Amino acid sequence: MPIPPDQRPVLGAFLRARREALPPERVGVTRIATRRRTPGLRREEVAQLCGISTTWYTWAEQGRDITLSAPTLGRLANALRLSPAERAYLFELARQKDPHPPDPAGAGSLPPDLARLPDLMDAPAYLLDRLWCVRAANAPARHLFTGWLSGPEPNLLRYVFLDPAARTFLEDWDDRARRILAEFRADTARLADDPALERIIAALLRDSPDFARFWTGHAVLSRTGGPRRFLHPQDGPLVHDQITLIPAGHPDYKLVMLPPCDG
Repeated sequence: MPIPPDQRPVLGAFLRARREALPPERVGVTRIATRRRTPGLRREEVAQLCGISTTWYTWAEQGRDITLSAPTLGRLANALRLSPAERAYLFELARQKDPHPPDPAGAGSLPPDLARLPDLMDAPAYLLDRLWCVRAANAPARHLFTGWLSGPEPNLLRYVFLDPAARTFLEDWDDRARRILAEFRADTARLADDPALERIIAALLRDSPDFARFWTGHAVLSRTGGPRRFLHPQDGPLVHDQITLIPAGHPDYKLVMLPPCDG
């Protein structure tokens, strides 16, 4: 896909800035006695690290009308030692999909600043990752969702569609399940070809006829708040407001809070 004309100079300036800010020693390039004319890497050094021609890389920095493939952008990101945010910005400028995006919300360790978020809340609160698996929850949330958060299944969709208790706990299960799945489809559209996502969907298609029926409907909804009604096994009927926030710097996580409805 060609880079949009208005983005070419921005992309070129970004590449140049990152190149000039990268010390040669960090990528194994040894300084020679002669004085370098650039504070960071030379263009030919970046091109060599990426396996592309110096001319092609120079044209990219100059904002020429060229096409940079996703694999080439990935090699550029690696060569320039871009951070996850910088890498995402590079692919956004080039209007390309990253074939190997960073995985801040995968099975790896949870950032400490996120792990403590639910415990800072008085109301039930839990943290979802990009696949809607719970990564942290406070005591009020574990009490409210006793049939889910006290069990071995961390994934929200698997709980909703595979745990028989969810059909009693969630008021009007059929409508809520449809909406949850439509929100999940919208939220994970950017994760196409993600193996972990494909495994979750394949397993649910195999194990839940209701999931298969709703999934083929292709409904899409944005994740919204509002009242959520539950039939708790100990506390009886409950109504909570749902509020969902995206933590700054961690776009693949969601903090879900459920304060009780007034009255």
